[in-house]
Amino acid sequence: MKSPLYDRVALIGLGLIAGSMALAMRRAGLAGEIVGTARSAETRAVAAEIGLVDRVVETAAEAAEGADLVVLAVPVGAMGAVAAEIAPHLAPGATLTDVGSVKRAVIETVAPHVPEGVHFIPAHPLAGTEHSGPRSGFAELFDNRWSLIVPVPGTDPAATARLKRFWEGMGANVEEMDPDHHDLVLAVTSHVPHLIAYTMVGVADDLRRVTDGEVIKYSAAGFRDFTRIAASDPTMWRDVFLTNKEATLEILGRFTEELFALQRAIRTGQGEELFDYFTRTRAIRRGIIEAGQDTEAPDFGRGAKART
Repeated sequence: MKSPLYDRVALIGLGLIAGSMALAMRRAGLAGEIVGTARSAETRAVAAEIGLVDRVVETAAEAAEGADLVVLAVPVGAMGAVAAEIAPHLAPGATLTDVGSVKRAVIETVAPHVPEGVHFIPAHPLAGTEHSGPRSGFAELFDNRWSLIVPVPGTDPAATARLKRFWEGMGANVEEMDPDHHDLVLAVTSHVPHLIAYTMVGVADDLRRVTDGEVIKYSAAGFRDFTRIAASDPTMWRDVFLTNKEATLEILGRFTEELFALQRAIRTGQGEELFDYFTRTRAIRRGIIEAGQDTEAPDFGRGAKART
């Protein structure tokens, strides 16, 4: 039998990503033991009930004790406090990583608490659904998706290579990226799209000529698929926007410029300009599908996998 990459993995936070990691690790035999914890007693109880991890403990400090890989899977705004809590319990030679979608802020708040001899290697799996909680995970979440590893200066190459094999073992494609570039890329590909989706739902709510019942009843593919991500966890997204403020505002400003240009084209009847714009953007969308990062299914191909 193939030996595990890590003898004990601690998952701090037991939502969609951590739950999927637990199931993917188990599928590939990557961990000798998986220990998990969550702030909510209810979440811990559910995780224990469904056997999500091998052992559920009450505190982050207890989870980190003796682990050779510790994963911070909590909202980015909470990571600094959690790092401070577990710091005295991290074993020399252990790797501390995270799954947050912002990297510069995580590095600035977590790194000061990391003891000498512990390898802090931030990471971010680019995978997810709109579901949350310990029942939402599934082992296939990372298959053929990208996981970005963001080593800080002085990171041990062997520890980085080991973490890369870990993510590859869970089915992901892996690349390394600079933290500031990561935050800009994610502002384009994730953060601003989520903000726009939340805004579109807010517009529908504010437009009293369209009732709530009509929005729900007549949600054709456009509104339904476009606003799927607006069902995502509010705490997580609040923290994302507050910690990736500069990149988000930069891309949001660019989006506003594009929107004004389209408004002008519609107002002045510039059909050829609209046609050219939609042709170019459709090609980009098709490129995402051809790269295997999505499907043309209305539910983004996740309906058979997502758990409620």
